[in-house]
Amino acid sequence: MKKIIISVTNDLSTDQRVNKVATSLSKIGLSVLLVGIHSNKSFDDQFKIKRFKLFNKKGFFFYLEYNIKLFFFLINSDFNILLSNDADTIVPNLLVSKIKNKPLVYDSHELFSEVPELISRPVIKKVWKMVEYICLPKLNFSYTVSDSIADYYKTNHGIQMSVIRNFPLIKPVSNNKQPNKRKIIIYQGAVNKDRGIELMILSMSYVDATLIIVGNGDEINRLKDLAKENNLEDKVSFIGHVNFNKLHEITQNADLGLSFEEDSCLAYRYSLPNKIFDYINAEIPVLVSNLPEYKKILNRYNFCNILISRNPKVVASQINKILAKDKIQYANEIKKAKRKFCWDSEELNLFKLFEKISF
Repeated sequence: MKKIIISVTNDLSTDQRVNKVATSLSKIGLSVLLVGIHSNKSFDDQFKIKRFKLFNKKGFFFYLEYNIKLFFFLINSDFNILLSNDADTIVPNLLVSKIKNKPLVYDSHELFSEVPELISRPVIKKVWKMVEYICLPKLNFSYTVSDSIADYYKTNHGIQMSVIRNFPLIKPVSNNKQPNKRKIIIYQGAVNKDRGIELMILSMSYVDATLIIVGNGDEINRLKDLAKENNLEDKVSFIGHVNFNKLHEITQNADLGLSFEEDSCLAYRYSLPNKIFDYINAEIPVLVSNLPEYKKILNRYNFCNILISRNPKVVASQINKILAKDKIQYANEIKKAKRKFCWDSEELNLFKLFEKISF
């Protein structure tokens, strides 16, 4: 059986995209090995896994240590093909693929060099841009999550990326929520800069519901303090990381899903987050930012709502109107969208890409 090594700089327990890609590739007869990092929240998985224990937990030395360990691991491994996820894994993958004359596929989950965390760090941003400038034109096989990101890379790096959107695997809904319970609003994903979570929290002052935030990140402590300062601790609940296999159980019991990314950088402007489609998969309505990729796909559906303002009171008014609607009004339409925005259709594009590769 031919072997593929898929590498990423997280612990794999919350990375739905990597899990979906690995599952699809195993269908075409590839033996999958996932490479990530070790953390206290690592979970067992259906695939073979190699997790590096790192002394450095973030910053330059984290990436340096990871990439050095990844290089020596790959150079000493037997494989037929490599799959690199994002720019923070591409250097060792590209080097080893050239040394061993093995094909490399690149999966760009986001516009990596344009994320908001780099806006105030121009030197670090230049480093990542240089990595992309040097490495991307050398790739023969690559794909990303949205048309806008693919267009950006074509314009700026002359690389033609396929588009494989981050749609979920279809999962059944068994909503056990009691009718008289308080309404639940959910945000799931990274709790990082410019994700719009502050706006969500402040809006809860004017909403009779509970906001649950599923995920973790650099902004978690500041946002917990914000909820406390505004006396919203009874309305805002921070759950932390949840394994993606258990996340659907939480999401399906919510009444509304939020995605409020700010238009603060190209990475967010061109993004198409998987959380939106996870909400649809759980058959709940969504309220999302007024961004190009969001509008292009979601504008036609009555259960998809676009923010008309980033003022907490106006946002709260939109939320209250959505929560007041009967789910029957959009039940059939959301079921149709669920079948359309699913991984079953997107994995066909993945298969087409791999059919072009000789390995």
